[in-house]
Amino acid sequence: MPIAGEVAIVGVATTSFGVHYDRGYLDLLAEAAFGAVADAGLELPQIESAWLGTAEPGLTGLVGDAGTAVAEAIGFAPRPVTRVANFCCTGMEAVRCAGLDVASGEHGLVLAIGAEKMRDVTSRGSLVARTANLTHPTVAKGRTAPGQFALLANRYMERWGVARETLAKVSVKNHDHAVANPKAHFRKPVTVEDVLAAPVVAEPFGTLDCTPTTDGAAALVLAPVAWARAHAERYVVIRGFGLAVTGGYYTTFFDEDMDFLGFRATREAAASAYRQAGIANPREELDVVECHDCFTVTELINTEDLGLCGRGEGGALLESGATRAGGDIPVNLSGGLQACGHPVGATGVRMIAEIADQVLGRAGDRQVAGARLGAAHTLGGPGVVSTVCVVGAPS
Repeated sequence: MPIAGEVAIVGVATTSFGVHYDRGYLDLLAEAAFGAVADAGLELPQIESAWLGTAEPGLTGLVGDAGTAVAEAIGFAPRPVTRVANFCCTGMEAVRCAGLDVASGEHGLVLAIGAEKMRDVTSRGSLVARTANLTHPTVAKGRTAPGQFALLANRYMERWGVARETLAKVSVKNHDHAVANPKAHFRKPVTVEDVLAAPVVAEPFGTLDCTPTTDGAAALVLAPVAWARAHAERYVVIRGFGLAVTGGYYTTFFDEDMDFLGFRATREAAASAYRQAGIANPREELDVVECHDCFTVTELINTEDLGLCGRGEGGALLESGATRAGGDIPVNLSGGLQACGHPVGATGVRMIAEIADQVLGRAGDRQVAGARLGAAHTLGGPGVVSTVCVVGAPS
């Protein structure tokens, strides 16, 4: 049985995102899990299964023990807990697997958790370092995430005539949005001048073009739509869920068809999710979008790949004000990865929670009036895996 139209989100919770030196990985995970269960009006013994998204278990010392750690942290034993990972799509992968768990009929009430503790250790042993043997040996030398995406930024600006200032305006927009998000990592506005003057990380990116290193967790409770209709005080429905994997680690950048102007994985995942949701024109039919803005250029490219504008038009879409709060297709009202933060395993779950809150009408100062349909998108690999989840109001 498919997820689309059959699985409801009945509870959501997110910790604050930021620097949590005083709290451990399990503390954050437990806060999100208990919060989502409480938001659903349930008790933990009613939850039958759990799925955990953690992309960097080596940073917490858990590795293969992640499932056991959840069982201990929230008192979940002996029920099933499964840890999944899929690069920066890890959180949404946990939601997808939890949704399939529900849709299959294996379990009824299922918890999807995403959590990451990234501030307490160095990058040694991180995802980039650990996957050096999965790519061409030349590429592995000196490879960094900013450096990888800087290649796209320079190509994108050259091909489409996009000004450096336009990239900076992505950061400005998302920091402005984060001011209204009490759980965002950064809640301070920045200017174009601030972004351009920030220390260079990888040309053309400065620090304010990049996502921060963030701690945080988020969780959802999923249930069959029929159960939600009968028992939930409020809920939203997963209308479509697309996952696309287009190659092994970094293969995208060795693909002779790769033009450094977009990502096939996003286009394929979006097409699948939209087809399931019956969306023909995402620009007109979606009310709100959360997309993967790991670097400023990535948001521009992703808005194109998600069908919110034409190829090469992401900069013009941003400049028009359409993706700002109050625009006709607001993007990353949470502050996005740029300002809300990017604790990798938690990000996708947090993005879906944001869309759910928008559709439920409880996004506070970020609320889009009358929002009934939204999409969340993640991209990882870099660029070889993508997930798109469409969330809507009940029929």
